[in-house]
Amino acid sequence: MSGRTRMALCAAAATLMASCALLPLVSPVTWLMQAIFLLAIQTGVGMATRRVPLARPLTVAAQALAGLMLLTLTFANQQAIIGVIPGPEAFRHFADLLQAGGDDVSRYSIPAPLSDGIRLMLIGGVLIIGLAVDTLAVTFRSAAPAGLPLLALYSVAAGLSDGGADWLWFLVAAMGYLMLLLAEGRDRLSQWGRVFGGAPRTPGGEPTGAVAPVRTGRRIGVVALGIALVVPLALPAMNGGLLDAAGAGVGSGSGRGGTVAAVNPLVSLRDSLNVDEDREVLSLKTNTADLSNLYLRIVSLDDFDGTTWEPAKRSIEAIPGRFPTPIGLGPDVRRAEVETTISAADWYAQNWLPMPYPPSGVEIDGRWRYEPLGMTVVGDRRQTTRGATYTVRSLDVQPTAEQLADAPEPPAALKREFTKLPDSMPSVVGKTAREVTEGATSHYEQAVKLQEYFAVTGGFQYDTDVKVGSGRTAIARFLRDKQGFCVHFSFAMAAMARSLDIPARVAVGFAPGTPQGDSSVSVGLRDAHAWPELYFEGVGWTRFEPTPTRGSVPSYTQSDTPGSTLPDVARPSQSTSTGLSATPSASESCAGQNPQLCASESPEAAVAPGGDGPKWYVLLAWVLGGAAALLIPSAPMLWRLRMRAVRLGAHGRSEADIPLHTLAVWQELTDTAWDFGIPPDDSQTPRRTAARIVRLGHLDPPAAASVHRVADAVEQVLYAPVPRPTAGLAEDVRRVRSDLRSKAGWRTSMRALLAPRSTVRVVWALSDRWLDVKRRAAAARPTLRRPSTPGQRG
Repeated sequence: MSGRTRMALCAAAATLMASCALLPLVSPVTWLMQAIFLLAIQTGVGMATRRVPLARPLTVAAQALAGLMLLTLTFANQQAIIGVIPGPEAFRHFADLLQAGGDDVSRYSIPAPLSDGIRLMLIGGVLIIGLAVDTLAVTFRSAAPAGLPLLALYSVAAGLSDGGADWLWFLVAAMGYLMLLLAEGRDRLSQWGRVFGGAPRTPGGEPTGAVAPVRTGRRIGVVALGIALVVPLALPAMNGGLLDAAGAGVGSGSGRGGTVAAVNPLVSLRDSLNVDEDREVLSLKTNTADLSNLYLRIVSLDDFDGTTWEPAKRSIEAIPGRFPTPIGLGPDVRRAEVETTISAADWYAQNWLPMPYPPSGVEIDGRWRYEPLGMTVVGDRRQTTRGATYTVRSLDVQPTAEQLADAPEPPAALKREFTKLPDSMPSVVGKTAREVTEGATSHYEQAVKLQEYFAVTGGFQYDTDVKVGSGRTAIARFLRDKQGFCVHFSFAMAAMARSLDIPARVAVGFAPGTPQGDSSVSVGLRDAHAWPELYFEGVGWTRFEPTPTRGSVPSYTQSDTPGSTLPDVARPSQSTSTGLSATPSASESCAGQNPQLCASESPEAAVAPGGDGPKWYVLLAWVLGGAAALLIPSAPMLWRLRMRAVRLGAHGRSEADIPLHTLAVWQELTDTAWDFGIPPDDSQTPRRTAARIVRLGHLDPPAAASVHRVADAVEQVLYAPVPRPTAGLAEDVRRVRSDLRSKAGWRTSMRALLAPRSTVRVVWALSDRWLDVKRRAAAARPTLRRPSTPGQRG
């Protein structure tokens, strides 16, 4: 196996080893087999073009074209020309798939379903990284920089994963890179010949020569790899992302305290609401008959800087056996304890535990911690809800309108923290709040008027296509356009309540789900929701519902004012019912019917059987057909390029090698002239042949001198007793070819390149070989002896 071939195989293997870091991100992992197959073909194209050989840019272009055709065949064969050549329709299909894949990435947690868009991103990314590694390490013979695309591939995977086995995938990727470096070192050492490559062994069996440098390189690589693995363990942890730990809290540590901080969890809320088909996130069973208040709260957003709402950094502790009474809840407020058992889907990985608010206790296995101020439960050391089943005891707080209206002022510290607004807040926010609540005599009445303004009287429309928005004017823009979804309504009402000195925050979680026929409640992606919570002393944090057509209006916000447009009863959301459904769920009613007539429950179910693309043998047939369609027309050109490289390439330096090289150069000279329209004449001497080429080719004096110099070298080889070597013969032929090309028209030049006349020698060679085979077969055939006649001795 040649050094280049070995390097190409190592480059492909290193790419695939780094790609293993992507395996935890998507389920199932069948995409990797497709990536291996396609990368092998792309690598094979590179190996073939380097053997021709082609110029380096042409080699890279050939591999890129092969990769594009493979992706077209796999993902856009119906939109492509003859199924493999991409056209405008194919590129538009690629764009649609990539956009859908990007939406799926932001929509689903890890592991995401293997949709066509995600599969294109994965396989296309592997082919692009594989091309970059092959180009750097093999085509341009520089393996060290090839680690950058491998690092990029690993970094993307590590940045998206939950980090549980990042060290393992780093080890696999590092081993692939180390293997690539060792292959390059071996290839470079082998070019030094016997000085290093053929060193003998000592009598004691110890190798010398090349083995020593190779062994040294291996030791250096192993030490570097060990340092890369061990040093990060000794450095201080730098945890980030969804949960950021400090001390011994979430993340690494002893678990005796610490803090929890979080980024805004609303980045994918709109995508959850916009899914084409709802997907069950949680399934729960509860002992309450009224589901309208069964909101599942994940976290509260306490800090508002004028641009975004974010959770505040809070202290965390071990989960108590029974949670303390919620802040501000007085003994005279009616309440009932509710028990709810919740089962999370095995794909739903959330660091916060969805629970009804306020919780009074939770039973769950795993590494979970309690944050007392927000009364939330968070995962410790990357603990998530994936596949978890837990039981929550919570309070169904039922205050009356009178209790809320008579609520005293909250504690000064709490009011100061939860009524803070930045100086950059647009004045229209406070102005609108005062106009809407004009005439209200209490904070409770102000809150009810704000809710009524957004939900009924203000002319607002619920629209999930509106962007979340950012910047100082986002709330002012929403108040002007009056279009948005729950994020806009909850943010705006909380900010306006703070402008009226009402403590407010935003809660994120799920609205009440849909009752099923088995007495369970199904909570789906479309139930993702955000709502404002306002604080009233004696009651505590109290839910309001300003978003129209979503959730349910709390009964304690019913207005006794005549002419109020608020309904007298709780308004269920489109996906919520206060009673159990008498009909089976969609999945049950479709059980005995044609599956094609039923709505799919998840993106995976929407994929037809075998949706991972065409069968492997169909793909192989298309690939071979496409390769044949490309190689057959270009075979004459490739053969001539190969023969020219061999004839004019390096040769031995012994006396026996001089005639062979000289005759090969002469053969190339006459074939070059033949390609440009000057057929050979074997009946003439080399000198007369040279004069004929100069005359018919109208060569310039330098090129004519080169032709005669090659002819003189041939005569030396044929007639001199001891041939003398002539330097520069290959350069003479290149000079002649350049001059012939400059004199010929574009038709002749294109024919000399694409369909050279001298390729007929291949037919002649095959014919001679066939005749030789027939002669050998005839010689090997046994001769039948004539039988002797009776009475004849023999």
